[in-house]
Amino acid sequence: MPIREKTLADWARAAARAADDKLGHETVVIDVGEVLSITDFFVVTSGRTPRQVRSIVEGIEEQLRILDCPKPLRVEGQDSHRWVLIDYGGFVVHVLDEESRRLYGLERLWSDCQRVDWWESEEDS
Repeated sequence: MPIREKTLADWARAAARAADDKLGHETVVIDVGEVLSITDFFVVTSGRTPRQVRSIVEGIEEQLRILDCPKPLRVEGQDSHRWVLIDYGGFVVHVLDEESRRLYGLERLWSDCQRVDWWESEEDS
């Protein structure tokens, strides 16, 4: 069987699974490609404490590095660990503490966009 190239959706799903492995809460992958020109997918997850937010971010970065995902274009918010944004270009990962997630309501902003099933393995998709 030939090895297929990973798609942006594959990378976004892998980021979501990595967040889940680090006990990220209410992880969602949102297909924003139809309404945004700057990226195709948002991965949104949350941690209960700044320490857990940091652990989730580190887990995502490590797992994507292992899978040979290109490095992020930028990472913001690592000083406070209240809302860390990891911009991979074609997909953006948002790791927020629970208070920030409620306050900014990213899922509400993009509620008209399709959710992507991320818990499937790549072989299932």
